[in-house]
Amino acid sequence: MSKISWMPDGFSVLSAHLVVDNAVEAIEFYKKAFGATEIFRMPTPDGSLIMHCEMQVGDSRLMLCDDMPEQSSWRSPRSLGGTSVTVHLWTEDCDAAFQRAIEAGAIERMPLFDAFWGDRLGKVTDPYGHEWAISTHIKDMTPAEIAVAALEMFSGED
Repeated sequence: MSKISWMPDGFSVLSAHLVVDNAVEAIEFYKKAFGATEIFRMPTPDGSLIMHCEMQVGDSRLMLCDDMPEQSSWRSPRSLGGTSVTVHLWTEDCDAAFQRAIEAGAIERMPLFDAFWGDRLGKVTDPYGHEWAISTHIKDMTPAEIAVAALEMFSGED
C-alpha cells in the first residue's frame, strides 16, 4: 500500500480557489483567456451549480466553484462588491496573454508596462470580478537595484 501524500498530485503549495457567479461560463472563459484545461468538475446534485472544479493553468492547479450563499460562506467578488486579491499569472509572453484575456472578455485595469522591479506587467479583471496580474520577467535585479529603481521612478527622474 502506497503512502498518501499530504498534498494531492498536480497541486502547488499555494493554489488559487476562486468563487464565481457562473462557474460553467467561467470555466470556458479561463480556457479561452488563460489556456486552462479542465481536470474535472462536480456539479450540485440538481446540476444547477458547480460545487468544485479543478483546472490546470501552466504548472498550477486552479480551483473554482459557484457562489452558494445558502450553502457556505464563500462569496464571489460580484456578491461582495469587489475583491482584495490579485491572481498573478506568469507567462512567457505577457503581451499575447494579456491580449488573449481582453479578447476573451476581461477588462483592462492597468496597461502593460515595463516595471521598475524587472517584470513586464499589466492587470485585467475577468468577467467574474477577479483581478489578474499578467507578467513576464524581463530583467534579473537585486533587491538593492530594485530599491534604486523605485526611488528613481517615484522621484520622477529618468
